[in-house]
Amino acid sequence: MALTSDILLSKVKDFLGEDLISSTDTFGILSVNISASRNIDLLEFLHKDAAIQMNFLTDITGAHYPDRKGQEFEVIYHAHSFVNNIRLRIKCPLPLENLEIKSATSLYSGANWMEREAYDFFGIIFTGHPNLKRILNVDEMDYFPMRKEYPLEDQTRTDKEDDYFGR
Repeated sequence: MALTSDILLSKVKDFLGEDLISSTDTFGILSVNISASRNIDLLEFLHKDAAIQMNFLTDITGAHYPDRKGQEFEVIYHAHSFVNNIRLRIKCPLPLENLEIKSATSLYSGANWMEREAYDFFGIIFTGHPNLKRILNVDEMDYFPMRKEYPLEDQTRTDKEDDYFGR
């Protein structure tokens, strides 16, 4: 029997219980929002379950939603089962006050560089990571460039007329 999004969601619901916040299916990719404290539990379950076999971690990234109080950040995992040809997106909300989540490097060695990139651009701390430091930006940077904390343009400039830029 082929593994479908409905079967996968049912297995995730049974495993997580109340730690499954919500789920959606967009463009054929199941997406689940879970409690950040259960990220490694779910990834390990998906990896070791004989019927699911999520054996490849495609991506780890972050997102910043400054208007969502208490859930300003998300860590997003994309997992893939080559055996069943099915993908799963896992989203873990984090508050600005506590940007820590467990590292997935113990399950997927490829998580090492992806977590470093998420730290470098968003400031998300992956606890248990073997070498969490900046990877693309200079060490002297005292901010995280993908956070939406600053306006895109310098608001004090007077030499920029909106008419010249099609606005």
